[in-house]
Amino acid sequence: MNLNKIHHIAIICSNYEISKAFYTEILGLRILNEVYREERHSYKLDLMVNDVYQIELFSFPNPPKRPTQPEAVGLRHLAFEVSAIEEAVEELASKGVEVEPIRIDPLTDKKFTFFQDPDGLPIELYEA
Repeated sequence: MNLNKIHHIAIICSNYEISKAFYTEILGLRILNEVYREERHSYKLDLMVNDVYQIELFSFPNPPKRPTQPEAVGLRHLAFEVSAIEEAVEELASKGVEVEPIRIDPLTDKKFTFFQDPDGLPIELYEA
């Protein structure tokens, strides 16, 4: 098997309109495609990150809550690389997003921080 890259990351949200606004207006991801699947009562929103990675945002009626933060079995968090973490944190704060203090990764000496999406999914910013 030869894995080339991550094709997409799927996220299920509890409120489609709030999460759509968060990922597009606050994080600035570009919409590739948006579909309402009548048979599933579900939206599927395909989002692009610098035209490289794709995030699929799904809505389903009454999805179960995430069991714990962030150490539940399964996806721990979503991480985005940024060039200037202080600028990214300032931009998020200006849009009303609460961001943890910036820390230094003891293994790489790189700066990183966390914040949450509207459903509490941990999102990391990691400075390149």
